[in-house]
Amino acid sequence: MKYLLVLLVTFSVLSCKEETKDKLQTKKLTAQAIIDKAIETSCNGNCDNAVIEFTFRDKQYRSSRNNGNYKLERIKKDSLNTIHDVVTNNELYRYINEELTNVPDTMVVKISDGVNSVHYFAQLPYGLNAEAVNKKLISEDEIKGIDYYEIEVAFSEEGGGTDFDDTFLYWINKETFTVDYLAYKYATNGGGVRFREAYNPRVVEGIRFVDYNNFKPDSKEVNLSDLDKLFAEGKLKLLSKIETENVKVTLPKD
Repeated sequence: MKYLLVLLVTFSVLSCKEETKDKLQTKKLTAQAIIDKAIETSCNGNCDNAVIEFTFRDKQYRSSRNNGNYKLERIKKDSLNTIHDVVTNNELYRYINEELTNVPDTMVVKISDGVNSVHYFAQLPYGLNAEAVNKKLISEDEIKGIDYYEIEVAFSEEGGGTDFDDTFLYWINKETFTVDYLAYKYATNGGGVRFREAYNPRVVEGIRFVDYNNFKPDSKEVNLSDLDKLFAEGKLKLLSKIETENVKVTLPKD
């Protein structure tokens, strides 16, 4: 009788544990909660105040942040000049051979966007909690046998920059909360669609960085949510590799 009682108690405990586990697994996370977890996983609390330096396509980049204030830099050199662009929360500065120079109004947006976009992609998913970012969980899907949340990101016109009408889609691993794939549709220069596959993940001072295989579909009219299927079927064309090199992270001293 005692043996039977022990079996019943054990079975009851195991059943409760399984039920609790099932409830946790089936609990629906919001888009905001998923993005929060992805940023936590990628940054480990270090992105808000880190100084990050890297090389991308023979140009030097540096970002420094301090609780919402930022300075994004790009340095490019040729045989004659060193051009140093600095983008802050409110201004663009251009130095040529260390001398501050005037930037024509027609060039301010182009230069600022060029600097900003490289830093944005290099430090994803950090930045997805900016005030102008609107997030929506549109689906859950599978790529190469791995389950993903599909998060759509759009931008408000106010504070969303000159490309506020661009749309992004992020595939966030349901187990690791890493951004393994992303896609975006843009309108500049005639518009287009891109799909990126993350590879070469590495962690520097607690911050995760990746490189990307950069693909395009045959038609720019394709829906972003269909790109994962086209990728799995080998129907996307590899355009380039997005490689962030010589990454260095400096954290504030306690």
